[in-house]
Amino acid sequence: MGLTLQVVLFWLLALHSDTVTGSTLYRVQEEQPPNTLIGSLAADRGLPDSGHLYKLEVGAPYLRVDGKTGDIFTTEIPIDRETLKDCRSLSKGKLCYLEFEVSVTDLIQNQSPRLIEGRIEVQDINDNTPQFPSSVLTISVPENTIMGALFSIPLATDRDSERNGVAEYVLTAGPDAATLFGLQVAEDRGGKLPQLIVLGNLDREFKDSYDLTIKAVDGGNPQRYSSALLRVVVTDANDNAPKFEKSTYESEVSENSPTGHSILQVKANDSDMGPNGEIEYTLHQAVDPVPRLLRIDHSTGVISVKGSLDREEISSLSFYVMAKDKGPQPKSSKTFVTIEVTDQNDNAPAVEIRGIGLVTHSKGVANISEDMPVATAVALVQVSDKDEGENAVVTCVVAGDVPFQLRPASDSSSDNKRKYFLQTTTPLDFERIREYRVEIVAVDSGNPALSSTNSLKVQVTDVNDNSPIFSPAVFEVDFAEENQPGEKVLDVTASDADSGTNAELFYNILADSSIKGLFEIDPNTGEVRARSPLDREHKERYEFRVTAADKGSPVHKGTASVVINVLDRNDNDPKFMLSGYSFSVLENMPPLSPVGMVTVLDVDKGENARVHLSVEPDGGKFVVQNGTGTILSSISFDREKDSSYTFRLKAVDEGEPPRSSYVGVTINVLDENDNDPVVTKPSNFSYKRLSPVSSPDSHVEIVEAEDLDSGPNAELVFSIAGGNPHQLFRISPTSGEITLAKEMTRKHGGLHRLVVRVTDRGKPPRHTTALVHIYVNETISNVSLVEALIGHSLYTPLDRDIAGDPDNGFAAQRSNILFGSLAGVAGVVLLILVVVFIRHRIQKETKSGYQAGKKETKDLYASKQAPKNAKGKRGRKGKPQKSPKPLGEEEEVSLQKSLKFNLDGINDSPRIHLPLTYSPGSPDIGRHYRSNSPLPSIQLQAQSPSASQKHQAVQDLPAANTFVGTGTDDNSTGSDQYSDYSYKTSQPKYNNKQ
Repeated sequence: MGLTLQVVLFWLLALHSDTVTGSTLYRVQEEQPPNTLIGSLAADRGLPDSGHLYKLEVGAPYLRVDGKTGDIFTTEIPIDRETLKDCRSLSKGKLCYLEFEVSVTDLIQNQSPRLIEGRIEVQDINDNTPQFPSSVLTISVPENTIMGALFSIPLATDRDSERNGVAEYVLTAGPDAATLFGLQVAEDRGGKLPQLIVLGNLDREFKDSYDLTIKAVDGGNPQRYSSALLRVVVTDANDNAPKFEKSTYESEVSENSPTGHSILQVKANDSDMGPNGEIEYTLHQAVDPVPRLLRIDHSTGVISVKGSLDREEISSLSFYVMAKDKGPQPKSSKTFVTIEVTDQNDNAPAVEIRGIGLVTHSKGVANISEDMPVATAVALVQVSDKDEGENAVVTCVVAGDVPFQLRPASDSSSDNKRKYFLQTTTPLDFERIREYRVEIVAVDSGNPALSSTNSLKVQVTDVNDNSPIFSPAVFEVDFAEENQPGEKVLDVTASDADSGTNAELFYNILADSSIKGLFEIDPNTGEVRARSPLDREHKERYEFRVTAADKGSPVHKGTASVVINVLDRNDNDPKFMLSGYSFSVLENMPPLSPVGMVTVLDVDKGENARVHLSVEPDGGKFVVQNGTGTILSSISFDREKDSSYTFRLKAVDEGEPPRSSYVGVTINVLDENDNDPVVTKPSNFSYKRLSPVSSPDSHVEIVEAEDLDSGPNAELVFSIAGGNPHQLFRISPTSGEITLAKEMTRKHGGLHRLVVRVTDRGKPPRHTTALVHIYVNETISNVSLVEALIGHSLYTPLDRDIAGDPDNGFAAQRSNILFGSLAGVAGVVLLILVVVFIRHRIQKETKSGYQAGKKETKDLYASKQAPKNAKGKRGRKGKPQKSPKPLGEEEEVSLQKSLKFNLDGINDSPRIHLPLTYSPGSPDIGRHYRSNSPLPSIQLQAQSPSASQKHQAVQDLPAANTFVGTGTDDNSTGSDQYSDYSYKTSQPKYNNKQ
């Protein structure tokens, strides 16, 4: 009894369905066997179980549909909730759905298929077992862990949903671990988090690991579970820090010791075991040069030489060494190390000679006047040794027989650094000896001893008491620009009353920043040269000073001024202020209007700076005024014809030879709103079928238009100007998309003609108007009927709304499809007979008149004038035809401007392009609208004012490419495939009377 009730409940749950508008919902548990019935579309949707064809469009390979009954079954591939693409990563609380689509075709009515969309809620069953990440789970617990401490246990996972997911964890422990460990399960965001809790004190020396069993159980029925070995490893507590054997270490190392030489070893001990007792040595907080010169072995603590040791550079090294164990929470200690670097006699004494007082040295030479007294110091000699102790005690002497000696310069000199004066011992005589070479020798006291020497050249100079004099004191010269580098400018000369070297002069320019690098002077002859080309446009006059210095000691100098006037040459091209000019002008400007102004300069002087402007190439469209640089246009601009003009301006100076330059000029023509928008889609003759059960906001049609203007003048705004009395449609003002505004009722069935107005954003704005035909019906089974409605619409004034047929219900229309088709066939046959009769009459009676296929160049609804050799005629009884009520003035003008009539290729196709319901007196539609297909048209003149008035709306329509539909469910672009009747015709001519 219990089993039977359970099966009944299962099928009630599995086969239960919710049917909503346009969608069906079924529920079924996963993993059902093949051919399990999920639901019956025919019964659930109220459809007949015969005469319909059901086909599964979406849902394979998990589903199949019976083609006759619409029953949905499972297949050989089971539905697994955990492997479905849309259900793999569902968040908690989310349901799993399998979507399906089934098409239903009525085989009796031969109607278009219906599409039934639905979803199947796949319910979870407990078909997955919880799984741990590993069969052995390891947790490390320090032996000094306090009681109550928690350690996370890796989670088990279950692919089933929450109800069938992991529900609980169970910990099983042996007698030795039961008192030490327990299980605590926490909840976080609906999940179970297992944690190991320490219940007693752990002793690693007593036991270092415990094996427990952890089990994860799900909440399914029956329950599923899995287990894993939980190994608790008790780790040693790191409770001892390393300890050095000494608090400080001291050692010595000789300088120049080789790399790798061991200096000392530091040692520390740790009483812990394992990693807690393993010690690593490092240099602690050591700064340069310690890391550069020394290294320490991390395992042994041996400190050795790493870099080159030089006591003269570094005499002592002090630093800390740290010992740290490798426990999980390492402990450390440190000790202080000092290393002294001992000396070796590896440095020879250094002898430095430099000037002292008024005696200057230059490149090892000292000059002293012959009139200097005895004991005059010639140089200061410093002797030093970088070593220490006996290695730094230095003895210094003057070698050779020269009239110079060393005298201590200071009483506070140390052993390794002493200073001496090098002074004369006898009067100097320039005429007898003009120079001396003084050599100084220094020797240290090391073993072996090291020595070094240095020398000084002492020159005895003549006494100089006269200065050079320039004559004249100011030199002025004219010099042309664009000279060659090194070209001579002038000579400057000076004289000195002294003799010998005191009379030898050295010329120099006292250059400032303004002439730096421009001029040079020969130091011996005084010839001034230009080092680089001069530019008068940069500077017309240069002024600087020159000096003449004798070679005596002390040196005597004389100065003079030099003035150079730079003469002009025609070395500069005329230069436009900009590298290119771009001007913007409005179109339709009158000729000889200024369009821009350029500025040209020539930095030359006089005739070289006079500039003449011209246009190249001279196409006659632009001229330029010399003097002002104003550019004038010789034409009126039309942006739609030419949006920009590009030419060059040539500037020529009057120099010899003349120089010229060019600049590019671009004239951009700005747009004026002088073009109407043009509708490119849809055609006034096309139509769009719309299902009466379409939902609001459904896409209906899109109006596409273009504007030859640019900018805001080409930004278009779409609006519905008429034909929407029920406010059934709306149009996007920016994209032109027409959508359904609200649900349709029976009275909305039939043809709707929307008058769409397209306006640009120009000032003032311009606009055009287009017709959008929408045929509201489930299908189109009578194309001729729709074509007749379109033709009637084209001849209906725009101020009269065509917005469906209230008397044309959808059910009645479906029942009359067959009768309408038969009536259409009869009408076509009748029309063909009438046309044959008319053509026969026309061929006999007319020799002139309109020939089908020729392009109309006049307004078809304007008054027609009779030929010159014929009498003027009016309508019947001589009365003019009445005009229909006109549209708004703007709409009518826009429509007439955009309307172009053309009929091409009428000889190839037998299709008649006239509404079948029109009388022969209706105006010829083919003369007003162009067709994509080469179809013939027949001209029929209106016979009464009422007929003319009825079709007056045609002249307000913009040009279009077709007005007949294909008869498909969605769009209409032609009707060849629905042509049931044919009529072969030639190209007859019709006169006005006929």
